[in-house]
Amino acid sequence: MTEFADRMNRIKGSAVRELFKLVADPSIISFGGGNPARNSFPTEDIKRIADKVLTENSYAVLQYGGTEGYAPLKKAIIEKLLPEKGFTVEMDGLLITTGSTQAMDLIAKVFLNKGDTILVEAPTFLGAIQTYNAYEANIVPVPMDTEGVLTDDLEKLVKKHSPKLFYCIPTFQNPSGKTLGAERRKRIAELAKKYDFIVMEDDPYGDLRYEGEAQPTIKSFDTDNRVLYLGSFSKIVSPGLRVGYVAGESGIIRKLTLGKQGSDLHCSILSQAIVGEYLKEDLLPSHLVEINADYKTRRDAMLSAMDEFFPKACTYTRPEGGLFIWGEFHDKTVCAEQLFRRAVAEKKVAFVPGEHFFTDPENHRYTFRLNYSAETPDTIRDGIQRLGEVFRDAAR
Repeated sequence: MTEFADRMNRIKGSAVRELFKLVADPSIISFGGGNPARNSFPTEDIKRIADKVLTENSYAVLQYGGTEGYAPLKKAIIEKLLPEKGFTVEMDGLLITTGSTQAMDLIAKVFLNKGDTILVEAPTFLGAIQTYNAYEANIVPVPMDTEGVLTDDLEKLVKKHSPKLFYCIPTFQNPSGKTLGAERRKRIAELAKKYDFIVMEDDPYGDLRYEGEAQPTIKSFDTDNRVLYLGSFSKIVSPGLRVGYVAGESGIIRKLTLGKQGSDLHCSILSQAIVGEYLKEDLLPSHLVEINADYKTRRDAMLSAMDEFFPKACTYTRPEGGLFIWGEFHDKTVCAEQLFRRAVAEKKVAFVPGEHFFTDPENHRYTFRLNYSAETPDTIRDGIQRLGEVFRDAAR
């Protein structure tokens, strides 16, 4: 049989997706995924807008389009969203992508040669690890504390490895739920300028804030075009529409556009038109108020139940927004994956073992991630009570 490319040896199937083949039973209470709540989609608005754009402009939205993206959507993002993020770009500084995941892949495609170094937070989004392994990169983790990535450690690792890229999720980070403060964000932008590397600021959860003060984007501190800002409508409108974007220096965006031409030519014009009209009609602000109130209720239900039913021998984050809570057992010999299998088999509850979010998983088997967006408050309490029984046994 013809051999696969060597790079495929570094690519493994998503460990989380493999684990969740075990929880196909609909009676399982799942705290494992990152899916938006079923009732979070603006279904009626999307139906109405889809009919509107098909009625008024069917040829354009059903025909091939430009790789750069649907112009009305780009205009709406630049005028309505980016100013709130503390920066702006021209039309040639914005590329529409198939979710922010494609932006991650395109950036890796145009910057990384085999063996080049990329720095990531520890822990980080497991999809990022998969992506950078596909490009045979040297993935180096940067330690975090309760606030997020440690910028002194970041600088030390930059000096040591001379990376091309640093990938981070500074707001309500996946998987930890942590949010980086303004001073560290500013420092990251300064380090990128000083040491000549690109920052990939992934921000899919930034609008899902339930309390506290919003932090400025890293991009807002960028004085040297070193930061690429990745946005997505997956968590705030619909993941099924698959609409995201990347904003940055026009020369970089041009290279990303060339890379995208060989991937999918362009994103769905119909999906782009729907999101563009949704923004044009100013429907997003009120929608965010509605879903954030609902998610806050779910987050509060989970934290309250964890406070009541979890052992004192584990600690966990208390995020001000986003979709995730991160936990750790004090006893580092505890294996969360074993607890996952027991919880599914005995209690019909699922979560994600935290080891899968690290480049060195064997050193982090005592960690776990919980998601609260997919279950109702009553179900959350029931599931956490069941999970607490498993965790308390492990902590004895």
